[in-house]
Amino acid sequence: MYSQVKQGAAAQERDRLSVEPHAFVTTNTYFGRFPASYWQRCTEVTEVVIEAVVTGSGRLVVTASDIWGHVRGVDAYTASGASAETVRLTAKIDRFTDGGALWLDIETKDEPLVVEHVRWSVVAPSALRPVSIAICTHNRADYCLDTLTELAEDPDALGAVAAVHVTDQGNDAVESRDRFEPVKQAMGGKLRYVRQPNLGGAGGFTRGMYEIVQGERGAESYVLLMDDDVKLESDTVVRLMALANCAIQPILVGGQSLQELHPDRLWVDAEVADLPKLKPGLTPSEESMSGRSMVKHAQELRRDATHNAWWCCLIPAEVVAKIGYPLPVFFQWDDIEYGLRARAAGFTTFTLPGAGVWHQDLHWKDWDDWSRYFHFRNSLIVAALHGAFTPTGTASLLAKEFAETLAAMQYGLAATMIKAVEDFLRGPEVLSDGGAEIVPLVRKLRAEYAETETLRPASVAVPAAEMPIVVPEPKPSLPTLVLVKRLFDQFRNSQEHGAAIRSHNQHWWHVSRFRTAVVTDSAQTGMRVRKFDRELMLRLGREGVRTLWRLRREGEAVARQWNAAQPRLVSKQNWERLFEVDKQAGN
Repeated sequence: MYSQVKQGAAAQERDRLSVEPHAFVTTNTYFGRFPASYWQRCTEVTEVVIEAVVTGSGRLVVTASDIWGHVRGVDAYTASGASAETVRLTAKIDRFTDGGALWLDIETKDEPLVVEHVRWSVVAPSALRPVSIAICTHNRADYCLDTLTELAEDPDALGAVAAVHVTDQGNDAVESRDRFEPVKQAMGGKLRYVRQPNLGGAGGFTRGMYEIVQGERGAESYVLLMDDDVKLESDTVVRLMALANCAIQPILVGGQSLQELHPDRLWVDAEVADLPKLKPGLTPSEESMSGRSMVKHAQELRRDATHNAWWCCLIPAEVVAKIGYPLPVFFQWDDIEYGLRARAAGFTTFTLPGAGVWHQDLHWKDWDDWSRYFHFRNSLIVAALHGAFTPTGTASLLAKEFAETLAAMQYGLAATMIKAVEDFLRGPEVLSDGGAEIVPLVRKLRAEYAETETLRPASVAVPAAEMPIVVPEPKPSLPTLVLVKRLFDQFRNSQEHGAAIRSHNQHWWHVSRFRTAVVTDSAQTGMRVRKFDRELMLRLGREGVRTLWRLRREGEAVARQWNAAQPRLVSKQNWERLFEVDKQAGN
């Protein structure tokens, strides 16, 4: 992902290319490109210098692209019998406002060429601000130690970091591993390790943010938030820090999400939240690029974002000083809300190509999960805080999704939705403990519904005769009418008997045809058995209608309560209260 051999042969190492005769190698790859468009948009830097040490004979060409994907040569150097010669090339950053990048092409003829120690550099600002990393972890000790090891073994990245704050909220502690002490020593006193009871991602990240901005140089710090379940390319830290330090105005700048199980593939680029639809991100143009190979596919268009997820996101301290800390929502939508709040205060967020981490493949996580509670409740809170909540429109949107969930025999998910909406209607008091008590309650609620349990495939005791092979139906052209028909068929107990359904075919319009559906879990680890229960469907249906009617009737007043409480919820004093409670509870 740093370089690609297009013709001939070459030996590729981390910091060295040995190019055989009659070969062509390019760094027009994910990590090999210089994102010139973002540098022109955010900084006053007008030129980038490319240095390399070369031995042998061949040609080096700095190549540029534009928003249309057209390429042009910018600078070139021909080496002839060089021996550890330092080559210096330059490129103007002047025609990239809406898109385009720079990279290095290497070509040989009759002789080999070794290219090593390639560096892209710009004129540094008068003062470099310190960057401290804040990692929130919960029972992912080995993942977390892998990230710390990656930092410790890269002198450039570790040298750019002032401190690494790890907030451990799990019962499988990072410090319990044999690797912990050697990594701590290798980081030369930069590791700060704190344990606290589980306040979710919001609490873990906020603790790291709090410790950093309250530190000796906190007012001038950058806080780099990072998930515990990512695999880090250490140079990402340097790239985010470099752009932020050179930016004319303080910016939030984050890394993209690559897929852990498919390492060359991009999953999430710059996101734009769709609050009226309660969707966290992925615009249509970005969806078309998701899952594309970053070895073969370039990102030419510069993209705007409303937020960057906290798998990897750098935040200047002055943002915290102006808008406060995250909402204590425990999990999900905290990063979205914070990005939207920062944007409203004048701080722009950029998601930087070529600065990525490998995150667990999100499309392998099943939607029907305990975390959906936080998606529904927190998306309502964020919509209310940012003017996108309308009692009638939001209730209608959720009513349709609730009806589809019932039709698909996902009774546990329907109960989860009801609980989430009810807790939104309780108002700000629901966040008084930072969410510490809600997870076991939601898990207990969902355990009452059999279809939420994932079973080993061989243990699913449904006779083959009751599971015919069925061709899935395409998406209906009139989905509302089909939904009404499916629910009416279920009310009359007139569905087909049963079917085995693959994970990618578990659409409500297909699953709702059957009385029993054995559905493969999205994680591909097992199966779930959904069985039609008329009485349960009617009971949940009545509860859902009552709750959504309350949302329509009381929603506007509740939204005002959330807005009035926001300054208190995100205040330093509120988080100090939560941290102090946790310290007492943990002693």
